[in-house]
Amino acid sequence: MPRPRPRILYVTDLTYPARGRRYCDEDIDLTSRLREDFDLALCHPLDAAALMDGFDAVVVRNSGPVLGYQAEYDAFRERALRTGARVYNQLSGRADMAGKQYLLDLSAAGFPVIPTVDRVEDLDLLPRTDRYVVKPKLGADSIGLEIVEADRLPALADGSVLIQPCVDFSYEVSFYFVDHDFQYALYAPDTEKRWQLEPYEPAPADLEFAQRFIDWNGIDHGIQRVDACRAPDGRLLLVELEDLNPYLSLEALDDTRRDAFVAALKAALHRFARA
Repeated sequence: MPRPRPRILYVTDLTYPARGRRYCDEDIDLTSRLREDFDLALCHPLDAAALMDGFDAVVVRNSGPVLGYQAEYDAFRERALRTGARVYNQLSGRADMAGKQYLLDLSAAGFPVIPTVDRVEDLDLLPRTDRYVVKPKLGADSIGLEIVEADRLPALADGSVLIQPCVDFSYEVSFYFVDHDFQYALYAPDTEKRWQLEPYEPAPADLEFAQRFIDWNGIDHGIQRVDACRAPDGRLLLVELEDLNPYLSLEALDDTRRDAFVAALKAALHRFARA
């Protein structure tokens, strides 16, 4: 008797108005491919906790920032952890899944991250510059991000925000992983157009940089995106490690690379759902 196809609950908000991106198109296209291998249903993130018991795995994708429904998201996490539900991405993420505190911790530990502090007493640890980036520790999708001059920093450094120098970078680049395996990289050659992305061929040192953060995070099952910028001295510096629901920019890939990513995701979900 043929083995039943795994049942997947795919969590997405098809109406989320992302700036410069169309989340709904990505999830519509991706689920059409995943249905080739899985029995799949889509649901809004507010419905996930009530529906997930009937599925072999829950895949959290373009569900938008959880700030607008924090209580419901916390209830979903609590129920998933209590019942042992299989959630992809794995809920043990130490990066954006848990807020922005990790940028402060990694900076203090000497990782290649944009220098980051959160206290008035530590402002002297940052490089001197004309402008600084201030963002909430619990922010997402640039919500609450400000670029300010130095004289405003003492009033803002109250422990609830992160403060970084405004880096004059050459470009931003993102590295995409399924589980621990690198899939592709994209970059924005125009610094004023963050989401106009093109394929990027990473050097070995670039992949070593990105892999270091994937290894640090320790997620065994999930899609992660390592966002970095190329600093004036040529180094890559971490901007963000998205481990909750990273947008994949699949529309920027050619058919060959997109097919390879889908194949890798299918294989990962088969392993995950049947483990």
